[in-house]
Amino acid sequence: MQLYKNQEIKIYNSITGQKEVFKPINEGHVGMYVCGPTVYSNVHLGNVRTFMSFDVIFRYLKHLGYKVRYVRNITDAGHLENDADVGEDKITKKARLEQIEPMEVVQRYTVDFHNVLSTLNFLPPSIEPTATGHIIEQIELISKIIENGFAYVVNGSVYFDVHKFDESNEYGKLSKRKLEDLIHNTRELDGQTDKKNPQDFALWKKAEPQHIMRWPSPWGDGFPGWHLECTAMSTKYLGETFDIHGGGMDLKFPHHECEIAQNEAALGKSPVNYWMHANMLELNGQRMSKTTGNTINPHELLSGNNDKMSKAYSPSVIRFFMAQSSYRSVLDLTDAGLLASEKGYNRLMEAMALIPMLKASSTSSLNINEWLQKCYDAMNDDFNTPILIANLFEAVKFINQVKDGSATLTTDDIKLLSNSLNTFTFDVLGLLKDAENAAGGDKLAGAVDVLIKLRQEARANKDFALSDKIRDELAEVGIILKDGKDGTTFSVN
Repeated sequence: MQLYKNQEIKIYNSITGQKEVFKPINEGHVGMYVCGPTVYSNVHLGNVRTFMSFDVIFRYLKHLGYKVRYVRNITDAGHLENDADVGEDKITKKARLEQIEPMEVVQRYTVDFHNVLSTLNFLPPSIEPTATGHIIEQIELISKIIENGFAYVVNGSVYFDVHKFDESNEYGKLSKRKLEDLIHNTRELDGQTDKKNPQDFALWKKAEPQHIMRWPSPWGDGFPGWHLECTAMSTKYLGETFDIHGGGMDLKFPHHECEIAQNEAALGKSPVNYWMHANMLELNGQRMSKTTGNTINPHELLSGNNDKMSKAYSPSVIRFFMAQSSYRSVLDLTDAGLLASEKGYNRLMEAMALIPMLKASSTSSLNINEWLQKCYDAMNDDFNTPILIANLFEAVKFINQVKDGSATLTTDDIKLLSNSLNTFTFDVLGLLKDAENAAGGDKLAGAVDVLIKLRQEARANKDFALSDKIRDELAEVGIILKDGKDGTTFSVN
């Protein structure tokens, strides 16, 4: 269904600093590129937050009926330490430290990246290109930039001439930086003597004799610059200009700024219509940092094997927690926040489980169509997942009102409510029915039902001591019994 024809999305465009109505280049089609990981270590939880934001965006666009080509790359070469043009390749350094081949490092951490995202129920991108798989495209792009007069060759390396580019274009328009300010704040560093100016950046780096990852080029053996890779891969699969480019806030400068410059220098046009940036993830009110020990990785959060959280958290609770904040806001990861999200998630699951038991009426006292449009309005407003979740809990209130008889819904409205809740909860937000609600939950429910029957028999026999014992011991392991006029139900805390 082409729902997008009836829904107007507004996206906060980082390059203009305001929300704009989304109009794709080709009606019904969306091209979206998101900068993927450099696979030299386990994926950082802050990166997971960024990728999760764009996973939800991808899901919503698909739900609206757009044909989305989502490209998310793998950087497996050319990303130097501290995002600089000098120093050692991050992957090569890891390989040297562990005394293995660079591509063993790439394979290990690419597999880890995929496993983490699969566990957290991410949809795979349409295309996942690698930097090493697109060396030819990068060499061709460099040749165009040189031909157009915006790059120069020195000792086997090729550098982008930022000053020459800025004469006829605007370098810094995404990050709102002026070249003269960058010049004023830049100090000459050792190892940058090949450059005309410190602001210039590498398109191709000459490989020193000890450098393992190297490819032949018209300028000698070397490897591509980190910024160049994304320009080559995004334009190859999405065209010279495409709809959405996403990434973390930390990539806005210099990475995305350099992408714009490269595209304009090579192809004469701006590459992207809508730039989107996800904000940082903090841990307990402070920036995550390995040096200070204020860090936690996805495996530790999922397993509970860490000293920062009181327990393990399920993939759906982690997703639910992250969706309770706008992708453009700084998000503080805390144990209290996750515990609250777990309770909220369980409350939502419990309410959805009640829907099949609701009794239909001939009339509805609740306007489900109006509620449904509010869900769309939330997502249409720059993918506002916190407001969407608030609307989902409005539906929880509806369900409880119908259950206790203070509100009514027709059969059709109950079906619409159920389908819509499933769509936004599972298809758009990407939540899963965790073990207590799914396969493992079936066995748990069966076991608890046996205990509920034993408790009912004890109460019928006026053995209240046994009845209370069953209730209290279940409560100790987090299973709460609730006695009502329709019988006894349970929930898992």
